[in-house]
Amino acid sequence: MLIAADKFKGSLTAVQVAERVTAGLRRVLPELAVEALPVADGGDGTVAAAVAGGFERREVEVTGPLGEPVTAAYALRGDTAVVEMAEASGLQLLPEGVFAPLTSTTYGSGELLLAALDAGARTIVFGVGGSATTDGGAGMLAALGAKFLDAAGEAVGAGGGPLADLATADLSGIDPRFAEVDLVLASDVDNPLTGPKGAPAVYGPQKGATPEDVETLDAALGHFAQVLEKSIGSKAAELAASPGAGAAGGIGYGALVALGARFRPGIEVMLDVLGFAPALSRATLVITGEGSLDEQTLHGKAPAGVAAAARAAGVEVVAVCGRLALPPEALGKAGIRRAYPLTSVEPDVAKCIAEAGPILERVAEQIARDFLS
Repeated sequence: MLIAADKFKGSLTAVQVAERVTAGLRRVLPELAVEALPVADGGDGTVAAAVAGGFERREVEVTGPLGEPVTAAYALRGDTAVVEMAEASGLQLLPEGVFAPLTSTTYGSGELLLAALDAGARTIVFGVGGSATTDGGAGMLAALGAKFLDAAGEAVGAGGGPLADLATADLSGIDPRFAEVDLVLASDVDNPLTGPKGAPAVYGPQKGATPEDVETLDAALGHFAQVLEKSIGSKAAELAASPGAGAAGGIGYGALVALGARFRPGIEVMLDVLGFAPALSRATLVITGEGSLDEQTLHGKAPAGVAAAARAAGVEVVAVCGRLALPPEALGKAGIRRAYPLTSVEPDVAKCIAEAGPILERVAEQIARDFLS
């Protein structure tokens, strides 16, 4: 039995999901061989999944999204590092009810990448998602040595809003080690930088952006790309329209345009890094899942990636979730034989959120009875 599930956001980490499912399975079949491989799709929880998979957790003090110091972690194994931008620039770092859509910065994400470089990383998986920021990665690049100046020759302010005042961009000071590093941009979204499907329009509102803020940010990021085009040529415009450029408030664009990153779906990268294929070869059934199985799940989220890989190997997959919003035919197309929501054993949604762990154990008991007894 292989448990390869993502977190239940707000209730259980991916590690806790695996622990609870294991406990429930073994309540029915005490001798069952269970292997846990917590997964993530590049967003928040990616470092924790890597650590659970055998990477070493490293902590460093960096600049948070509001400019204050925060302690952020990355994961290291050999010369491979897993860096999660949400650790330095994530929404979860903001005080409750506080947003700064125009001025929050990815500077700390740049500092986190530098820490990984200094630790000897030659391959960096850069998981982007869950950001508090919409600055196109300008803060990150500034931390790595880029200069972004206004017409008076002064550094532009932090965040996406002040990029409207950008006059010149100089990327020549970026740490030269990036030319020798394999930087993989791991994300579960493929949005471009700007436009109706761009970072400000699609993700700005969840970061506190008003409709006026969205317009301001979209124009500022478009201007950012235009100034970069003057500095480094037509690839700046091409990459602004490429998949992943709009990931995490446009930090994907910064990584693609200035750091030589290559974009890959986050779950595919993480399955490779965590050694999913050899674990799958030992499994007769895979249990995947996340907090909500819905339409978004089918577009690059962890359970869809796990199910696709398992189906290719001929291994059956079932899923656990807090909430199920997909019909059986959609699950089947995704390669998931059956889904088990917490609400199947506890109809009270509030109780499912508050007592997710014990309820998940009961769900796992049902899976054991249905598929293994």
